[in-house]
Amino acid sequence: MAGKFLIAGVGNIGLEYKDTRHNIGFMVLDNLIKGSDTIFSLERLAYRAQMSYKGRELILIKPTTYMNLSGRALSYWINKENIPIENTLVVCDDIAIPFGTLRMKMKGSDGGHNGLYNIGEVLETFNFPRLRVGVGRDFAPGEQVDYVLGKFESEQQSSLSPILERAKRAILDFVFIGAERAMNICNTNCP
Repeated sequence: MAGKFLIAGVGNIGLEYKDTRHNIGFMVLDNLIKGSDTIFSLERLAYRAQMSYKGRELILIKPTTYMNLSGRALSYWINKENIPIENTLVVCDDIAIPFGTLRMKMKGSDGGHNGLYNIGEVLETFNFPRLRVGVGRDFAPGEQVDYVLGKFESEQQSSLSPILERAKRAILDFVFIGAERAMNICNTNCP
């Protein structure tokens, strides 16, 4: 399964969105390159970085299109880098699963996530791999937007580092041992 992979961490650009629940995809990618000489640079429709892992080439993007228009950036970079959809992994937040839980799927619906909806709409398929990072559902009816655009509570912030490390491991497994095995490991070992 050697080759080239696109890892897209979705979120919203701007200081007002930094470290919010909706930006966990950005946080995962920032953690992925931490400690290396890899850096993100502003390119067309995204902050882009490139790294290698065990003979695999990883193109990392953090779209600058804002969450709800993430599909434009993914479509552009998939085509520019000539990366097959099955080698594309979208990393996003998910309120439907508990805080800190990771779930990898090879395809599925948008689950009410506007970023995933736009990606599926632009790519004309929902058959793309995704790594969903649980941010919990601790909000009253009608307060979902404020919740996902809010920052993690202090006790959650102290738990973020191991969550980001598990997400890093899941991404590296995805590119090295393959999607199916990575999904089984992630979904079994990431409560």
